[in-house]
Amino acid sequence: MARKPNIVRSSSPYSPLDRIDRELVVELQKNARMSNKDLAALVGLSPSSCLERVRRLRERGVLSGFHAAVDPALLGRPTQALISVRLQVHHRHLIDDFYDHVLRLSESISVFHVTGSDDYVVHVAVADTERLRALILDLTARDEVEHVETRLIFEVVRKPAIEPL
Repeated sequence: MARKPNIVRSSSPYSPLDRIDRELVVELQKNARMSNKDLAALVGLSPSSCLERVRRLRERGVLSGFHAAVDPALLGRPTQALISVRLQVHHRHLIDDFYDHVLRLSESISVFHVTGSDDYVVHVAVADTERLRALILDLTARDEVEHVETRLIFEVVRKPAIEPL
């Protein structure tokens, strides 16, 4: 069964980062392929100290992975949407089944468990509106799903980095 990705967290996930750690986090978000030597020079550390700090940031869960940014349109999925889903009941096994189903869908990019009138928001990328329609009909056919509302995404703009507080 697919589950939410495991993220390693320290006992205090909000323990403050010092200036160097904050700079490392920002620079790695901008370019995770940067060499350790170049990263060290940018933040004013020796390469060995830089490598150790990055290792500790990973152990604490501050850095949970390094990812390639992908344009879904160039992978044959130019149509993106946010699908809000409200479940009929909130039994643990139904929630787990829903998560497992949505995470297994090749169209899914991410799943958000949210507050408000809906329970989940699912970000999907599909080939066209016909595939989106079929996906929505498949979701509404699930027993645990009470309501689905879809919003097409016209444009996605991401910040290059999230600054630590």
